[in-house]
Amino acid sequence: FCTPCLQECLKLKKPVCGVCRSTLAPGSRALDLEKQIEATETTCNGCNKKMYLSKMRSHAASCSKYQNYIMEGVKAVTKEPLHNTRNFPNRFTFPCPYCSEKNFDQEGLVEHCKTLHSMDAKQVVCPICASMPWGDPNYRSANFMEHLQRRHRFSYDTFVVRDYDADEDDMMAQVLMRSLRDK
Repeated sequence: FCTPCLQECLKLKKPVCGVCRSTLAPGSRALDLEKQIEATETTCNGCNKKMYLSKMRSHAASCSKYQNYIMEGVKAVTKEPLHNTRNFPNRFTFPCPYCSEKNFDQEGLVEHCKTLHSMDAKQVVCPICASMPWGDPNYRSANFMEHLQRRHRFSYDTFVVRDYDADEDDMMAQVLMRSLRDK
């Protein structure tokens, strides 16, 4: 995670997990996750050396082949031509389905609805889900607030490489592996 994102998660009013946005208990550590990171092997994409995930960050900082690997990826991305954005659906900002206020990011929409519409029982279409390839733009959630709490606790864009056509279970597995690698 970058520093601004971590700082946002650690605000005094509500420190939350950087992945699932659950409230953090002060001083608690995910010991099971630490053990898993210490016991899981990976391979450096630069020099192909095998090591445990817990050693990957320090290795990547000193591995010149890994640095070259990263720079090649940056060059490849910056050389790609710009796509015509009109062909892509907007998956970055959403209108409120209750009051039609516009331009919320996912987290902002969740907060707005929790604050202003928590008691509204009207069945509405989730604008976040409707923007996804697997989303049904006509499906009205019987309990939209519950849906927001369960389904949109974190943003897809934070964890996927924008492959919205991939199977959702496969994406979740990739997200978990990437979070364990911590590159």
